[in-house]
Amino acid sequence: MEEASGDGLPGRTLIGGALASLVAFLALTGVVALHGFDGADHVARAFVHRPSYPLLQSSMEAASFLGGQPGQIAVVSIGAMMLRRRRRRWAFALPLVMAGAGVLQLVAKWAVDRPRPNLDPWGFPSAHVLTVVVLFGYLAYVVGTSKTRRNVGVALWAGIVCTVAFSRMYLDAHWLSDVLGGFTIGLAYLSTAIWLIASAPQKRTLTPAAANSPPSTSMRL
Repeated sequence: MEEASGDGLPGRTLIGGALASLVAFLALTGVVALHGFDGADHVARAFVHRPSYPLLQSSMEAASFLGGQPGQIAVVSIGAMMLRRRRRRWAFALPLVMAGAGVLQLVAKWAVDRPRPNLDPWGFPSAHVLTVVVLFGYLAYVVGTSKTRRNVGVALWAGIVCTVAFSRMYLDAHWLSDVLGGFTIGLAYLSTAIWLIASAPQKRTLTPAAANSPPSTSMRL
């Protein structure tokens, strides 16, 4: 029988977080479209590029690679297999949630159509950050069956997201606003996905005693 993921988060908290994140993303998108974030983007870019060491360059390339499709496909495959035994519903939903995140980032990039710092197209929002927020946030929620696990999961999630976000800026693949856009829309999508999965009706499994007991013959008059 599938166990619940700890106490979970109340539905109102998830929906409220999703709406707040969506509003933040839409507001940021409007500011970016009007070039109101350009100054902060250039300041952040200069700050990120101040340290320049060969080891840091290779580390950022590795973080960006592992945080992209190759690393995420491996994590999704392993995560789904590990969750399949005791969190079957969440295991089956994981690939679908990530596929939806992929579609979402493509639609958002197409709609905004903003160039990257290296002048490549489709920079906003950062797909790396969006999908990392969703993937590792999802796993942190599902395995957070106790306060300790929940705290460790959130800490790992934050560390991975920040590392990947910094690597994308360091490699000139994204502006700061691209990273923030990926984070806000990713958080909105993640909260909505968790709410939908947690709210879905669960198939009840009868215990052996209940399965072998005779049906009730009482009638209501």
